[in-house]
Amino acid sequence: MLYPELFRQLEAVRWDMDKDIPWSIFDASLLTDEQAQTVRMNAITEWSALPATEMFLRDNRGDSDFSAFMSIWFFEEQKHSLVLMEYLRRFRPDLVPTEEELHEVRFEFEPAPPLETLMLHFCGEIRLNHWYRCASEWHTEPVIQQIYTRLSQDEARHGGAYLRYMKRAIAQSGIEAKAAFAKVGMLMASARRTSQALHPTNLHVNKALFPRDTIQSRLPDPKWLEHWLDTQIRFDATWENKVVERILHNLSLLLERPFKTVQQLNHYRKDMARQLETAHEPAPVLKAV
Repeated sequence: MLYPELFRQLEAVRWDMDKDIPWSIFDASLLTDEQAQTVRMNAITEWSALPATEMFLRDNRGDSDFSAFMSIWFFEEQKHSLVLMEYLRRFRPDLVPTEEELHEVRFEFEPAPPLETLMLHFCGEIRLNHWYRCASEWHTEPVIQQIYTRLSQDEARHGGAYLRYMKRAIAQSGIEAKAAFAKVGMLMASARRTSQALHPTNLHVNKALFPRDTIQSRLPDPKWLEHWLDTQIRFDATWENKVVERILHNLSLLLERPFKTVQQLNHYRKDMARQLETAHEPAPVLKAV
């Protein structure tokens, strides 16, 4: 099992919201209304760890090890929402999300293949790590800068934990896991070709609720994410390249094949898809002559 070791590792570096956040150095003159509004939106977005955890537990019912790890992931992700709300409670109480606004992002995700979902969230952790690092640089108030740095470090550690489960999946499922990881990895590393941010909170997950079946579509301002990325923190091509490079680097280690470009990953994806199709072909029936 991976859960006991991951519990010890993450417990050893877990930060305390009262002791490790330097609340006393808050400088009101350095917090703009625009910046405070983005903290509010991210607090609501982080609350979506709740429906994501419900999805993970449902779709991984046969995997008690991974389901136990969800207790760590869920706790730390919900704490992200909590610390952002605490920041607002202390310094901009008028912007603290309501319980109704938080509950709005809790809805059922349709069942999805566990391997693809695992890879999707692994890439999501990488992307969020970079988003929060960029946000920390954009903010001018020192307390929220340090909060976003803490959150980015958590997301990186979560990505590392998901990577451990991906390695285990390859050992257990072989080509099936490799094909799933390559397919989703190529999608998540191709954000420059899409008009929207590729992150689990911005993907459609329930056809019956379309078009309000993404986390972002259920925020008070559904168009907030793109504005935050493009206009406010300016998550530009340089930052996006860092995300792509990190995804390709980790897949190179995971799949034991060097990927310098998304095109190389795409070639590998097609090869794995062919091998998987061949493996699932029924054996020929031999007839007596």
